[in-house]
Amino acid sequence: MVCKEIENMIPAFLADDLDTEDLRDFMEHVDNCEECMEELSIQFLVLEGLARLEAGNVFDLQNELKVRLEEAAHSLKRREGMQGLLYILEGLVVIAAIGLVALLLVL
Repeated sequence: MVCKEIENMIPAFLADDLDTEDLRDFMEHVDNCEECMEELSIQFLVLEGLARLEAGNVFDLQNELKVRLEEAAHSLKRREGMQGLLYILEGLVVIAAIGLVALLLVL
């Protein structure tokens, strides 16, 4: 993906609203692109910083962004694991259906 696409995805990332494929692409790009990571940091600081200032809360936004990225990476692994499990289950259903058809043909 190109930087412009990633920059357009930042609000969806911050809202935790990216599907698995987009999240994977986003994470891979941000991990390898300083400019996009900087843009993510800026948007996160503005969005969260303003909300925290209005609420009067104390905060460490750099650390919170790091935590959010770690949580996103963990979520991505979990989503991909579930997707793999679904593929296995779909395969088993197909095998069972073939077996059932073969059994019916024998009878």
